[in-house]
Order: sequence, then C-alpha cells, then structure tokens
Amino acid sequence: MSKPVCLDDYEAYARQKMEAPHFGFFCTGAEDEVTLRRNKEAYNELIIRPRVMVNVKDIDLSTSILGQPIKTPICIAPTSNHRLAHPEAEKATVRASAAHGTCFCLSSYSNCGMETVMNEATKVDPNSLQWFQLYVDRDRKVTEQMVRRCEKAGFKAIVLTVDLPTLGRRLTEERAGFKLPDFIRFGNFQDEHSGRGPNRHFGYDVDASLNWKDVAWLKSITKLPIVVKGVLRGDDAALAVQHGAQGIIVSNHGGRQLDHSPASIEALPEIIEAVRGTSVEVYVDGGIRHGSDVFKALALGARAVFLGRPIIYGLAYNGEEGVKQVLSQINKDLTTTMTLAGCTSIDKITRDYVAPRIPLSVRLLAGKL
Repeated sequence: MSKPVCLDDYEAYARQKMEAPHFGFFCTGAEDEVTLRRNKEAYNELIIRPRVMVNVKDIDLSTSILGQPIKTPICIAPTSNHRLAHPEAEKATVRASAAHGTCFCLSSYSNCGMETVMNEATKVDPNSLQWFQLYVDRDRKVTEQMVRRCEKAGFKAIVLTVDLPTLGRRLTEERAGFKLPDFIRFGNFQDEHSGRGPNRHFGYDVDASLNWKDVAWLKSITKLPIVVKGVLRGDDAALAVQHGAQGIIVSNHGGRQLDHSPASIEALPEIIEAVRGTSVEVYVDGGIRHGSDVFKALALGARAVFLGRPIIYGLAYNGEEGVKQVLSQINKDLTTTMTLAGCTSIDKITRDYVAPRIPLSVRLLAGKL
C-alpha cells in the first residue's frame, strides 16, 4: 500500500496487517452495526458555514479539560487489548499521546498495568495528562483497590463507563468464534484476576446493578474528578450533574453495545443543553475520522473529542510512530479546517459555524430558495 494520507488509510492497512479475528475485534459493532455506521455518517448531516476575510495566519489548537492544559482537543479514548495491534501495546500508545501533549485515557482492560503506562508517559513528558477508565466490579474491593492504585500512579480523573451492564452482541465475533489469545493478560488486575484465562474474565465481572448511587460511593473513595462515559440522553446527563460528575463523555461505546442507539454526534446537542449553566464539561467520541468532524463536534459544544479505533489502526501500522502519525494527520486536518472556516483558536469555534444539511428539494418545497 502507498503511504497513508488519511485515517481511513490506516484502517485499510490494519485490515491487511492484523490477523483477521484481531482486526475484527476492533472494527466490529453490535448486531446489524447500524449505530456503528451512523457514528460516521451523522457527521455528514452537518455543514460548516465558514467566515471569510479573517486573519488566520496563526492557528492555536490548545485548550484545557478539567483545568488541565492540553495542546489539542483531540484526545485518546479508552480501548482494551492494544497488544492485539502491537507488541508494545499501551506503552507505545501513551508515549505517542504524551509526545503530542494530549490526554490519554487508559482502559481498565489494558494489557499493560497502569503503573507501567504512567512510567512510559512520564519518560516523554512528566506533565503529560492521563485519565483512567473504570468499570465497577461486582466485588467493590477490587474497584476500590484499582482507584487507590490509580491515584497513587498519578492519573488525573476517573472515567466511569456506565453503558455496559452486559456485553452487546457482536455477530461478526460470534460467527468467527472469536476468543482472546492466551498471551493476552489484563495488567490492571491483581493476581487472582490476572491468573484467569482472558476470555473468562473479559467483561464478566462488571456489575450490572450499577446505578447513580454508585457515583456517590465512588466520590466518597476518591478526590479525583469523575467523568461519566456512555450518556446519550439529556435526562441522564442531568442526573450525572446532580450526582456530582464533573464531566460527561457522550458515547455509544463505538456502536458496540446497543444497536440502533443514536450516533454520538446526534445526541451531543441534547446533552449540551441539559448541562447548560453548570461547570460540567462535555466530550464526545465515535465516528471521528476527519478534522472537519472534530470541528463540528466542538461547534456543537464539545470541550474535546476522544479518538478510539483510528489510534488502534495507527498502532498496528507502526507502533508508537504510527499513533503519532494518526494524531499528526487529524490535527493537521483540524488546523486546515479552522483556517478555511475562519477560526484561529478552539474557543472561537461556536455553534453558528455549523448547520444541519437540508436537501435542496426540501428547501425548495419550504420556499427557502
């Protein structure tokens, strides 16, 4: 293949390079994959309304999340099993993230332990920003121990995933009889967990009884800010605020859980409206492949976006350097979009820069032309 020039090219390369079942693990969605497709397609339902005659000589991508400065609003989403893409797994990914000055969110089910990942990040940049994604275990002692380790290691926020009371059905995986290979281990679990076979443990100890009271419990055992991940409704966003969340990630788990749920970008405006007037920050993931997608999400009110699958594809392409290339490409794309749209900084990307794409025939019938 020729040199990748966009994020879709990295996906095509990963499809060729990775073992088919391993690639399938990352690329598949739930059931008929309607939501998986909608996550990308929904961005095409928005148009960008550019300003002209603006001095765009200097473009600034820097921003902050939960008071922590980052050089770009494009962060790395929590994904499990990076070792399926590259032997260095999350170590390579976090080094690339630290080099780009952005936030890396480590999955509970990472292959490298949180302490190892943090050590790799600080080698690159002692001030680099890492968050930790948490599933609440049925054994609360396991969760509490993990939170304590997270604090000690230096993570700056807990990202509580709330959309996985059970695993969604992924028919592609079922047809292939996919199982995690024996070399996969989950580095964040204590000995009694890491000794289990990977397929027995992966996702099976997540507590299906999780409810909003557990956010209060989590806040009682840590002073780290809590970000709730997996919210798609305004009323749930309001409850997250009510129970003390400092951030919300609008997410449908990459279309891997409930099929026919809204695309993340479709749900974003409702969440933004629900938290209006509060200090709660809103982020979004799912379907982002272009700088223009990032621009649209920021214009709708997201503070930052989180990138999942493309990071894995970059990792498969060339390890740490591949992830750096993916981050460089989409940040370059965002810079180009901002330049052409007439925006010089992230805080100047406002709601009036985007509008719904209305088909010409509808506009004609409505007398808009």
